[in-house]
Amino acid sequence: METIINENLLTPAVILISLTGLILLLSRDWRVGIGAFAVQYIGVSIFVSISWPIELAVIKLVAGWMGGAILGTALAGEPTQWGETEPYISSSSLFRLLAAFLVLPIITTIMPVLVEWLPNAQIQQVQGGFILISMGLLHLGFKGNPVRVVIGLLTVIAGFEIYYATLEISALVAGLLAVINIGLALVGAYLLLNPFMEETV
Repeated sequence: METIINENLLTPAVILISLTGLILLLSRDWRVGIGAFAVQYIGVSIFVSISWPIELAVIKLVAGWMGGAILGTALAGEPTQWGETEPYISSSSLFRLLAAFLVLPIITTIMPVLVEWLPNAQIQQVQGGFILISMGLLHLGFKGNPVRVVIGLLTVIAGFEIYYATLEISALVAGLLAVINIGLALVGAYLLLNPFMEETV
């Protein structure tokens, strides 16, 4: 098994996941949000492919896309469940944007400690994992509807998976994490559609 080691892709991947994290936090359209979620997993797979064989990195990408497809299918039936009704420019949007930018000084402060804890990781991998975990926690803090909570959880798990990939190569764990990702997406879709299924019974 061969690894993809192209360090020129790491900095664009950091930028990519930062942008997708912002879009997920601020998006009003569920299509844009699910699209950003799918693109986010391209960045995650790039980070994972630095440490893991290509076959395992592709598992991560496919699991993320399957999770996005499950949530997107559920939202296609009930698009109002994305939960955004306020205008694009509002005080809450500006607050969320400010909170996202406050992650930057935290990254620069905590980075030396994380690099010591993860000696096999590239610095961009450490940055990418921390950005994903931070954006996922912000998402969980600001959003309360099921699909948004699931997206926040999947984003946090994606950041953890980048860190885990630098510590150990395990096909079993890669498969287990893929099952967890898809399972969370199925739970989110079920919780999203459950009230409407009860009404039709």
